[in-house]
Formats: sequence, C-alpha cells, structure tokens
Amino acid sequence: MSPPLNRIETSPHLPASADVVVIGGGIIGIFTAYYLARRGISVAVVEKGVIGGEQSSRNWGWCRQQNRDERELPLASKSLDLWEQFSAETGQNTGFRRCGLFYLSNDEAELAQWARWREFAKTVGVTTHMLTSEEATERGRLTGRSWKGGVHSPTDGTADPGLAAPAVAAAVMQLGGTVHQNCAARGIETEGGRVSGVVTESGTIKTRIAVYAGGAWASSFCRQLGIRFPQASVRQTILSVAPVERDLPDVLYADGVAITRRADGRYALAISGRARVDLTPGFFRFAPQFIPMFAKRWRNLMPGGLQGWQSGHETLQRWRLDAPTPMERVRVLDPRPDMPTVEQTRRRVIELVPDLAQARITDAWAGYVDSTPDGVPGIGEVPGLPGFVLAAGFSGHGFGIGPGAGHLIADIVSGAAPIEDPKPYHPSRFSDPSWGKVADF
Repeated sequence: MSPPLNRIETSPHLPASADVVVIGGGIIGIFTAYYLARRGISVAVVEKGVIGGEQSSRNWGWCRQQNRDERELPLASKSLDLWEQFSAETGQNTGFRRCGLFYLSNDEAELAQWARWREFAKTVGVTTHMLTSEEATERGRLTGRSWKGGVHSPTDGTADPGLAAPAVAAAVMQLGGTVHQNCAARGIETEGGRVSGVVTESGTIKTRIAVYAGGAWASSFCRQLGIRFPQASVRQTILSVAPVERDLPDVLYADGVAITRRADGRYALAISGRARVDLTPGFFRFAPQFIPMFAKRWRNLMPGGLQGWQSGHETLQRWRLDAPTPMERVRVLDPRPDMPTVEQTRRRVIELVPDLAQARITDAWAGYVDSTPDGVPGIGEVPGLPGFVLAAGFSGHGFGIGPGAGHLIADIVSGAAPIEDPKPYHPSRFSDPSWGKVADF
C-alpha cells in the first residue's frame, strides 16, 4: 500500500537540452533542481514514477540534528534553516515545523550515549537538553510510567513526507525548470569521455551535467556505466493511525518506538531500525562490505523474501538504451508492508501510550531504505566520468537533510562556494583510486 502523497501535474514536453539533468524526483533530486533553478541554471528533472513516490514519502518525516553522524551534522543544521527559508521564499507548504524532538529512556547505556553526543553537539553550537528522571517523567506523563531520563532537542522538527517533494517540484517549475514524471532515465551518452546527454524513455536531453539521485536504484544504474557503487537496502514498514482527542507530543521516541504527528493530525508509528533484508543480486554482491553494519543491527534486522529480487532495483542485469528497463517495469517501489511488524508496532505503541489503543489504523506501507557501508551518503562527481554527479546512499537520513544536500549538490554543479565541505561525502572513499573507472566484474 502506498503512503499518502500529494500528486501534481508536471511538465508535458521534454526539453531538447538543459544545463543540468537531475535523475530522480525524490527529496534530494528535487531540492537540487530547486537550488539550480534559483541561480538561473536551466534544469530538467526526470522521474521514472511520481514525484516523491518512493522513500521520500515513506519515511518518518524527521528533520533532526540529534544523534547525527559528525559528518552529516553540518548539513542537518543548515537544512533546518533551509526548510524554513524554502516556505518563506516560495509560499509552498512542506509541512515543516520546528516542533522539537522528545526522547525518553530507562536504558542507562542509551542515556549515556545521548549525553556523550550532547557534549559533542556543544562544540558545534547545537542545543540539546538532557532531562533528569523527574523532568522526563513529567514530560512523559501521558505514558503513565516513570523514566530514568531523556532528551529534548528544541530546534529540531518535522516535515510532511506526503507534501514535501511535490511542493518543491512545484517551486522548480515556477522558476522555469521542467519536471517530468513517468519518464525513466535509461542511461548516459558521452562525448570525448564526458557526459553529453541523458537518454530517457521519451527521448534524449542534451546536457553536460547529469546528477543521479535515484535512491535505491543507484547501484544498478551506476553499474550500467561501469561504476562500482556499494549499496544495500532494507525493507522497513510504517503505519499511521487516525487523530486522537488526547493532546500528544508532535514527536515522541521511547522504547525503540517513534510516534510522529503528520500535518493532517494522523500519527505515523514505527519501530526504530526494524527491517527485513530481502535477498537480491546486489545483496550478494556487496554483502562483505555490509556485514559489519548488519552485525551491529542484528537484533532489528530479519530475513526477508524475494520482493526485492522481483522489484529489480538491485539487479546486476545490463540493459539497453533503446528498450524498456527494470525502472519502467516497476515505476514505484511499493513493497507490501510486513504485517507482523505492523502488529508489533501497534502493540508496542499502545504499551507506551495507552491513549492510542482506540486509534484506527488508516494506512500501512513499506519502503526500501538504501545505505552505504558507512551510513553516510555518496555525493560528488564520479572520477573517470566528468559531468556525472552522484547523490545517493542517504541511509535513511536523506529526507531531513534534503535541503542542505540539494544546496550542496547545486554548489558542486555550479562551481559556487559549497554550503559545507563536500569532501566527507565524496564517493571515492568507498574503494581505492580506481573507483569510478570501468570495473572488471
């Protein structure tokens, strides 16, 4: 079942050329296009399905600094400001609010980890308040339980995954950019060793710069170009329930469960980190690089089935530019929600917040969260293919840092001073200096 998503009308005619072609209409690709269009750069976005149709509408909606990786924190902080600025600049509604994030715990080790992160956060100007047992119990009184402690991150917030990417796409078109749904990019044309065009199912767009922001499809697309990009995805399930009369926090995290109020008053519910690992050709190919990550998360990761194999997003198949590709056979990755996870999530949420016991389940959905081996995205021009800029592997963090990442990618593409240092994200870190050249596999 697909999650709630605002559908929009997009540009009817494919341009013959553009300064930049962005492949992928999720939050990363569409914010990249927005910041390019604002600079007067002609940009076309091609999306095989619908804008925001995959993980950009299937996530929690959190826009957080709390517990971010040190490398991602600068982009997370910048993104919070940019979420606000976007609405002010365009009048478009992404559902963004700085509502603050609220965490509770009775786990001493978890509290100690949060406290260590707070000490680091102080050094970079991020405000996080550790809560005493009395403060946490008072703020969490709706649970009817006592708590050893907690965290309140007042400057963090949420945006609505069903509204955000379509709102940004509308802004791109207002600025003169074009956005094309149901238009899969099949591959890249080159001249003299650099990008010269993007081949789509509807024709070729001449360009010297292509930004690939295709989420879970990134590794298989890169393989067509002889680029080895290590990527693995897990299948996560979320459900939503109808609004309740009791006034609940906008965001609450406790006992491994996240509760998030959406713009329409419903609550999205999820178990943090819980996911199915589907067997795919890509899984077997990159398993050695992901074993350390999977080993750390073994308590929450469960064996999956063949949904991922059948979806084709981690295929090792080579496809032709003049024939339908796996992306045209599966326009939107819309895996079935895992019903045992739905039941366990609801049970754990009710144990945490009894007032939700009578709340009706309105939706349940699943999505593929793509990751890199170190959990930090790959952003940068690929060595060996000038003009091809990768922006993928956001590891479940892409929605919140979407504005900052899009701004950074636009900086890289346009040659402007980067909003943050791009070096920590460069994809070349995943292997030796031959990364990005034609691989022998």
